[in-house]
Amino acid sequence: MFEDLEPRPVRGAPLAALSREDLDPYSVVDLQERITALEAEIARSRTAIDGKSSQRSAADAIFNFRSS
Repeated sequence: MFEDLEPRPVRGAPLAALSREDLDPYSVVDLQERITALEAEIARSRTAIDGKSSQRSAADAIFNFRSS
């Protein structure tokens, strides 16, 4: 019920905050773990893109539209 009163998070805000974070306090191990986590997120994003592209291709085939 109270969830409706809370503002919605801004799309992309966590990524923007991540890119502004000071990396100086992190150790080499911490930075390597950060890279691993970011690479996993990149892979997840690429999988989502592939899925959306497949859906679009299927829709285009059904409706006989051609992508430019």
